Order: sequence, then structure tokens, then C-alpha cells
Amino acid sequence: MNTATLCNDRVLLNDWHVIADQVNLSSDKPFSTRLLGVDLSIHCRGRYKREVIRDDTGEEVKSINRYGFVWACLGKPWRDIVFVPEAEEGDRHLVTGGSIAVRVSGLRAVENFLDMGHFPFVHTGWLGDEPHTEVAPYKVEITDADELLATECQFYQPMASPTASDGFVVDYVYKVIRPYTVALYKSNPIQKHRLDVITLFVQPVDEENCVAHPFLCYLKDGIEEAGVRSFMQLIFAQDKPILENQVPRRLPLDPRAETPIRADAVAVLYRRWLRDKSVTYGAIPARM
Repeated sequence: MNTATLCNDRVLLNDWHVIADQVNLSSDKPFSTRLLGVDLSIHCRGRYKREVIRDDTGEEVKSINRYGFVWACLGKPWRDIVFVPEAEEGDRHLVTGGSIAVRVSGLRAVENFLDMGHFPFVHTGWLGDEPHTEVAPYKVEITDADELLATECQFYQPMASPTASDGFVVDYVYKVIRPYTVALYKSNPIQKHRLDVITLFVQPVDEENCVAHPFLCYLKDGIEEAGVRSFMQLIFAQDKPILENQVPRRLPLDPRAETPIRADAVAVLYRRWLRDKSVTYGAIPARM
């Protein structure tokens, strides 16, 4: 293992991270993965029991199963895992959207998830198209719960979800809950007063590699579970090559490193929020 990639950020070491989709586990052999530069093995002991072992020391790592994922904390957890209230609503499909390995910092993956400006150019015919390319002004703030919140986000989308029959202006709300966890709430085409929810749990494999674990809470009206999963995988397949061509792979936190535009308001605040939390893993720290 390359010890140079080990993490020293306490805010990350003492938090919970998704390390596997449970559907990918087998009782026949351990599942190998990596978190924050540490190689791990997941051992299945019966139907529900999981043990997560550090490969370097043989020690068991704190772990828990929730939302169809295995979670691990390398340190001493300061709080519970992220709570997704929509997962308790009985009229939603709860779908793990596949574990997608991406050769880029997990912080870059979160920032891309927040970016509406790329919709017409990367997701043409689905989440955007020309001439509808302008990102309208929206509000962004840090909440009392110390989460980043972007509201009043709107964007025209020709095929906003698998249930959409035509294009419409979609309402979006973004919430960055933890440095590597971001949620998206968007208009449901059938139940206009309710929102579908996508939470992206990003596993920081090391500083320049991650695994994206989407968790989809979609209203069941007019769609099957398989349709929810395939739509998410289609969209992320379009994002993956763009992400992997990001230079540098790590996210620059110096406000002078990359020139923002008005549409980047949420990304600018995200980088500042990371600096305030002293998150450096997967980032290029700001120069003092």
C-alpha cells in the first residue's frame, strides 16, 4: 500500500463512509476495497453479519449495514451515518444505483454533481439541450446544521427522469451533507408537489480515486425499480469520462486556482466550506 495516500483529516477519519453495495458481496470470498488509502476486506459471516478488516494490521474496523450499503469508520465516529428521511416513505423505490469507480478525487465528483451548467453539453437530450444553456440565479447558504444548501435552482430538461413524457423546467435543491456526501432533490414529473431524491455517497479510495455509490429514493408512480437504476447508470456513464479528464485530479481549494462564473456559486461555497473544515484529503490546499 502507498502510505503517502493515507488520510490525516480527523473530520474524515471519524466519520462513516460507504465502502460497498451489499449486492456485490459474497459469502464465498472476501470483498476487497480501499478507504482513505487503507486497504480493507469485507467478510460475510452468515446472512447479515459483516466484518471489515484492515489488511495492514488485521484489526476489525467499525462497520454497519444501512440503505443497502456497508459503511465503515476508520476512527471513532463522532456521529451517526447520514439520515435519509425519504427512505422511510413506503411509496418510494429504494435503489442502490451501482458502484462506479472513477479515477478522480471524490471531492471533484461531488462538485460535478452540483454543477447544472454541464447538463446541456454532457447530458444532451436528457438533462439539458441547446439553446437552454443558461443557469438562472439561485440561492446558496450554509445552514444551522452546517450543511451547504442550494435552493431555487431551475433548469429546463427534455427528459428529467424515466417517467417524464416531455420536457419541462425542473426544480432542484442541492444539499451537501458531509464532505463526500451530497443529495439532490428534483421535481417528480407525475406528483408535481413532491421530489425524487438522489443521495450520492462518494467513497474516497485515495486522493485521486473514488467510488460513487448513488442511493435513489424515487416515487413509484409510473416506473419500475429497474428503470430507476438504468436511468441513473446512463447519466453517470456520461459523467465518468468528463470527470476522469479533470486536471488536476484533486480539487483545488485556493480561490485563485480556477476562475468561477455566476453559475458556480454553489461550487465556490463548497470549496470554502471544505477549507473551513480543514479537509485536505483529495484536495490541493489553499496557499497561505
